[in-house]
Amino acid sequence: MHPDFDVLRPGDSRPEVAALLRAWLDLQRSLALRPQIAKEMLQRTGDPRAALRLAGGAPAPAARLEASVAALRRADAVAVPFGSGAYPERLAVLSDAAPLLLVRGDVAALAGPCVAVVGARAASAYGRAVARRFATELAAAGLVIVSGLALGIDAIAHDAALEAGGRTVAVQACGPERVYPARHRDLAERICENGAVVTEFAPGTSPQPAYFPLRNRLISGLCLAVLVVEARQRSGSLITAGHAAQQGIDVFAVPGPIHAPTSAGTNRLLFQGAGVALAPEVILDELRRQGSLPAELPRAAGTTSPDAAARAADPAASEHQRIVAALLDEPLSRDQLGRRLERSPEQLSLALLELELTGRVAEDRDGRLRVVS
Repeated sequence: MHPDFDVLRPGDSRPEVAALLRAWLDLQRSLALRPQIAKEMLQRTGDPRAALRLAGGAPAPAARLEASVAALRRADAVAVPFGSGAYPERLAVLSDAAPLLLVRGDVAALAGPCVAVVGARAASAYGRAVARRFATELAAAGLVIVSGLALGIDAIAHDAALEAGGRTVAVQACGPERVYPARHRDLAERICENGAVVTEFAPGTSPQPAYFPLRNRLISGLCLAVLVVEARQRSGSLITAGHAAQQGIDVFAVPGPIHAPTSAGTNRLLFQGAGVALAPEVILDELRRQGSLPAELPRAAGTTSPDAAARAADPAASEHQRIVAALLDEPLSRDQLGRRLERSPEQLSLALLELELTGRVAEDRDGRLRVVS
């Protein structure tokens, strides 16, 4: 594809660009829900018009396409066609690559070193704290945080990345002129300033339940790894993890309390072989070991170290010291420790797990926790 056509802008008045944009929007309208067929037709023809004809699609009325272009213009969105130089390579290799991406913000963010951070909408205090910590440190280390703009873990991951001075990408299951949920409109605008909001769905498309699994394959497909922070037994985050496994992308999960419904899905992922995400450095080290990341990434602007950024953004980063200080006085049960620190067992569980795995804290036969000297 000619470099002039790598990114199609709705405000470009050149006739050939305007005609090509309408052709891609027409293909998207017809085949967005059948991306495998769209990719096959495009690989055979190299042209959206011919691909639509070969797939048996009928051209849309000119007025409808003109309305789509106008909607893109109002949303300040651009179109990135499959096969163009701006189309993310990690998505292009998928058998069900989207025929067209509609992007608000910085298209280049889609090609950065990305890690997905996803999880429960109704997240626990534990999950919210963990998501903020991981997203903060990974963004500060130079990774692009990808998520779905949903309530709970997704929104926290986006916000933490921005607060850390990093970049983030939100993948939506609706048209580019919409924000779902609507309450995240301000967050979406902030993301556009330091990353991108992207969708494979045409202007005017409202979010539908069937669209979210499709959206989730793009979240995983953009990334070098997927981190699931919290997930119930039946969760969209588990669908994202399933896509990642099929795409050959590493899946990590945060362990959680065995009695917590929001940890049932993540603990099942760990049982099935997902990487145990005890700290952000676990993910960074694994990606470096595989050669997916250089030894050092350019750090996010305005940050010093991941630990310093995490402490600034998340008061829970000092949880280890508070736990150790409390247990140095005397051994305590988990409930006693929670009352001493005014924290719930769920809020303390990750820090306790880390301390136990590193051998700093041990549990006696009577169930009390003590510091190992």
